[in-house]
This record gives sequence, structure tokens and C-alpha cells, in this order.
Amino acid sequence: MTVSVVDVPAIDLGTLRRQVDAVLEEFLAEKAGAAADRGHPPEVVRTVRDFLAAGGKRIRALLCVVGWHAAGGHGDTSSVLRVAASLELFVVFALIHDDIMDDSPSRRGRPAVHRAMRARLGRDERAERLGAGGALLVGNLALMWAQELLHTTPLAAGRRGRVHALYDAMLEEVMYGQYLDVMGTGRGADDVEAALRIVRHKTATATIERPLRLGAAVAGAGETVTDTFTGLGVPLGEAFQLRDDLLDVFGSPDHACAPGLGDLREGKRTVLLALGLRSADPVRRERLCRLVGRADLGEDEAAEIRDILRVTGAREETERMIAARYDHVLRVLDRAGLPPAADRALRGLAARATRYTA
Repeated sequence: MTVSVVDVPAIDLGTLRRQVDAVLEEFLAEKAGAAADRGHPPEVVRTVRDFLAAGGKRIRALLCVVGWHAAGGHGDTSSVLRVAASLELFVVFALIHDDIMDDSPSRRGRPAVHRAMRARLGRDERAERLGAGGALLVGNLALMWAQELLHTTPLAAGRRGRVHALYDAMLEEVMYGQYLDVMGTGRGADDVEAALRIVRHKTATATIERPLRLGAAVAGAGETVTDTFTGLGVPLGEAFQLRDDLLDVFGSPDHACAPGLGDLREGKRTVLLALGLRSADPVRRERLCRLVGRADLGEDEAAEIRDILRVTGAREETERMIAARYDHVLRVLDRAGLPPAADRALRGLAARATRYTA
């Protein structure tokens, strides 16, 4: 009897998210208990818990588990869920550190961790430095815990080395990408390819490709599946970051994400800004150069920047780049012949990663 695609049970992404969150909660509860036993400050674990509870799409964790399914994973999911949960602790580390380096005021609708710690210290002249230092250490612990969760995950002997090597490569890529981002801000801001290079290192591989390949490695994937994930991972990761850049500047039509000032005040080398500078006439280019990167940038000036990015076609071109990458991902999936449930889940995640919502 032939089973149609519609009869194949779907991968329930909502259930997967709850399962990943349960692994995280159990792990952090153990850390809280150990901290209490040893007299460590309880607010460290609480800060990580609160950060996770504040939101996030869990897209890396979901992709990891979907990658496992796509590679033929079946039966006990405990190992792949632990690897997936480890990725979310890595995200906590990366975002806390990113906010320190950018001095971002908020994250997920709450004060950024370093800002919250600074406020807790009062008006002492050392509060800014100490708040950043405290957040740095919380981020470091989140990274240590991410690796502990990974290293204590039961894996088949022939797969452990591959999983750990992929994870280490992801860490290295993100660090290099962050370095390029920090050191490149304010220089060559109209270089679209340089901006894309930062995206590939800092976001694209770590957000999409590596999580998929990690899940596949847990399942003992062959080269065919791995090549598929490489083929779709980078373009989808780029589209994900391009959408995030648009959200930061313009917000979303559904108002779930309000326009922000963070990237504009920082002068971040986004593809959106590079396109605007490259296409602007001398007057608008000079205005962009004068406004972008000002720490005291206000809403009126931000509105002027947004208008220039519209008039120059930068916003529209960024949308085209996202659409082209999304279409490429669908073509890769069309050729891949993945198990129907995994294929359906990947198409849904690709749409979610590139959609204009927060």
C-alpha cells in the first residue's frame, strides 16, 4: 500500500520547542541546585533562565532536530534534544556578548543583561564597567554550560568526534564573524560583499547550516544529506540575517517588532546600509555618513535615514536578495528527496526565518 505525503505524520515544531525548553530547564535547575550547595550567587543561573524565557525563535534548536529526522534519525530523541538545547545556551552567550560590544539598551523587550546589571549597581561611577564585566562572565558561563551539555550527551562512538568537530567549527566561525563585525564598523561601509562576508561568518552558518549538520551527525548522516544542508544553509542563513537587519531598521508591518535605533546608532556594516550608500547620490550619501553611527541619533534623524534607504532602493533590493535566497532554498529542497516530514518542516522553518515578523 502506497502512503501519500499528506498521510505522513508531520514533525510538530511546537512540541519540539517544548521538549528543548524542558531539557534546558532541567539542566539549569541542576545548575541552580549546585550553585546553592556551593554558595555561588543565585542570580547567575536566574539571569540565563530569564534570558531564555524572554523569547527567541529557537530556530537553531528546531533545525538541529529536523536535521536529525532528515538524516534518518528515529526512536530515542534524548541525545539530539540535548545537542539542540546546547545550541540555545550558545545563543545566550553570543547575544549577551553582542549586546555588550554594541552597548545595546535592550534585548527581547527587556533591558540587555549588561544594562540591567549596571542599573542594579546604582549610580556608582564604576557601575558601567562592572555591569559589563558581570554580563561578560554570565555569558562565559552560558558558553561553558553549552559545551558541558554537549560533552555529556550520549553519542555513538563513531559519531561523537564528528559532532564535536562541527560544534567547534561553528564556535570558531562565529568568533571570526564577530571580530570582523566589531573591527569593520565604520570602514568600507558601502562594500556589499564585505557586509555579506560578515553575515556568512557571524550568522549564516551558525544559524542554519551547522545546526542542521549537527542534528544529521547525531543521526550518522551520509554525504548526500550533509551536502544538501550546506547547499541550503548559507543562503537561508543570509536571508535570515538580511530580514533581521530590515526588522531592526523598519520594524514589521504587524507591529510585533518596532523600528529600532540600535544598528543605526552603532553604524553596523549591514548589507542594507551598504546598498544605500552605494546607490545614494552625493547629497544623500553625505547625509547617511553624517547620521549613521551617531550615538545620540534620535527618531527624527532615524526617519530621515529610513527615507533615504527607501528612495535609493536599498530596502527593495534587500527584499529581492531575501526572496532570491529563499527561492534557492526551495529549489535545493525540491532536488533533495528528503523524508516528507522533514522536507515539510524545513520548508516551514525557511518561511519562518525569512518572513517579515519578529
